[in-house]
Amino acid sequence: MGEEVERRDFSREDRTRYRHKIRRSLDVFASMLRESRFEFERPLTGMEIELNLVDDNADPAMRNAEVLAALADPDFQTELGQFNIEINVAPRRLAGDENADLERELRASLNNAEEHARATGSHMVMIGILPTLRREHLTGDSLSANPRYALLNEQIFAARGEDLDIRIDGIDRLAVTTDSIAPEAACTSTQFHLQVSPSQFAAYWNAAQVIAGVQVALGANSPLLFGRELWRETRIPLFEQATDTRSEEIRAQGVRPRVWFGERWITSVFDLFEENVRYFPALLPICDDEDPEQVLESGDIPQLSELRLHNGTVYRWNRPIYAVVKDRPHLRVENRVLPAGPTVVDTVANGAFYYGLVRMLAEADRPVWTQMSFSAAEENFHSCARHGIAASVFWPGLGYVPVSELVLRRLLPLAHEGLEKWGVSASERDRLLGIIEQRCLTGRNGATWQVETLHALEGDGLDRQGALHEMLRRYLPPMHENVPVHEWPLP
Repeated sequence: MGEEVERRDFSREDRTRYRHKIRRSLDVFASMLRESRFEFERPLTGMEIELNLVDDNADPAMRNAEVLAALADPDFQTELGQFNIEINVAPRRLAGDENADLERELRASLNNAEEHARATGSHMVMIGILPTLRREHLTGDSLSANPRYALLNEQIFAARGEDLDIRIDGIDRLAVTTDSIAPEAACTSTQFHLQVSPSQFAAYWNAAQVIAGVQVALGANSPLLFGRELWRETRIPLFEQATDTRSEEIRAQGVRPRVWFGERWITSVFDLFEENVRYFPALLPICDDEDPEQVLESGDIPQLSELRLHNGTVYRWNRPIYAVVKDRPHLRVENRVLPAGPTVVDTVANGAFYYGLVRMLAEADRPVWTQMSFSAAEENFHSCARHGIAASVFWPGLGYVPVSELVLRRLLPLAHEGLEKWGVSASERDRLLGIIEQRCLTGRNGATWQVETLHALEGDGLDRQGALHEMLRRYLPPMHENVPVHEWPLP
């Protein structure tokens, strides 16, 4: 999302040239897939975590430029809102005790970043939606300085032709109108990357789609927005609406949304890139000088920058990634369904569950997605976003079952086996998946802790805004101490 682009206006000629170039790039990509030119012998994982900045009063701190300047660390970069930053974790293998090393390194990086942030009067929070956000914090003026964000804002509203209505019906009801994409900045996520071969990509993407709902139920951490208690993972409907380029009439015609679960199981990674080109007009029609056909014919690897930039403006919950690193192309599944937080250890546990489970499902003799409709997977996803760890989901052979029961009976043993196949040590498997098990047994994740704490504080006489601020202040100590959220104390 943070890729640098220059501020500019787009002409009809720009859009025509871009359409021709991206279609040629798609043909070149198809040729590369047929010729197996991809790096996949040593599969790597990666992670991105989006963070919020707050001031000493637990209100949003619009200081990401100051914090990033103080940090001077290339692993940290800007995000959409001035109260957001993002950390990119270097790719690594899963084998051995790499997860323990990852946890230590990530905690050290975040602790160092917190020290620098304090020098600017800011503090970092790993949370899906900052509960102290108010509507006045999310305007066009709160967007980060990167020209890409202003361009996206202009192009999305030019496509819509009108202001954006956000409607979320949950425990409470939210109905607001906005004239910018700033509400998207409220959605801070954790993204897991997994490098796969072209031949395996479809199986891993399908498997990731199957378990997306379960991931959201276990990891929900965004129950509050603008003082309203909405879905347990409100980030899902908010993100789906905050970047919607469709007017009400276009939506009624069945045009696909840019934040998209998808509509079918796939047979190749090409299916996803081809759908992106076929269904979605360019938001940022920027062409470079590369001739991808000529580059490929010369034996070199094309960057396919137009295809990659366009792919970055279609927000699939499991997104395909094409990248070139050290002159070797590779493919990744980017899993984008989870919120940030509550802690580093919870995040690493979520990753262990995902990587272990997705491998077993992708390599099964009879894939689970051949036994259920795609619409059932999408229904699971939105039901789990609404109800969190209390949700029920459809699963082949079981029908509708509580998600915690499904995880304890079926999915945790599979995740253990998958992590063993990745080469993860037994002690790390037990430690990390034990956190997932305890969430299921206690029924407590970030969302339930936030809501229960909020209600207890209101029961003690605090008004809603006072309770939201106090709840967030109580969130920070166990977050910094890296205590798994199922162990967090309640008032």
